Amino acid sequence: MAGIRVSTLIDASPAEVWDVVRRVEDHVEWMHDANAIRFTSARTRGVGTTFDCDTRLGPFRLTDRMEITRWVPRRTIGVRHVGMVTGTGRFTLRRARGGRTRFTWSERLRFPWWMGGPLGAAVGGEVLRLVWIRNLRALKVIVEAR
Repeated sequence: MAGIRVSTLIDASPAEVWDVVRRVEDHVEWMHDANAIRFTSARTRGVGTTFDCDTRLGPFRLTDRMEITRWVPRRTIGVRHVGMVTGTGRFTLRRARGGRTRFTWSERLRFPWWMGGPLGAAVGGEVLRLVWIRNLRALKVIVEAR
């Protein structure tokens, strides 16, 4: 199981950050490892929303199947990964000094045996952490440019 956590400070209020991250279909604009998002439920927001995310990391490509399990406006989006890689994840928005937002992305992921199991999780977790740091830089730029 890989435990990954990255965080950034965004010069915008939680409401302004939420305005960007609540639009799941737009996550491909700031997630460099996400190529496409296709909803598999009638819902596109809130608990119970399901979607497939085509993910690419170097030579590896997979479809990450997810379900939103927690949705607290301006605070949290939680997901469950139910595809080849399983686990849980969460975006958390916290008000910070000066009207800013601390945005944290945390995941606990289990990799299948053919992706190296626990060893793959250790190596893959570190690679994902670096990619997600880059993703949060992109999110910060998008939100702060609005």
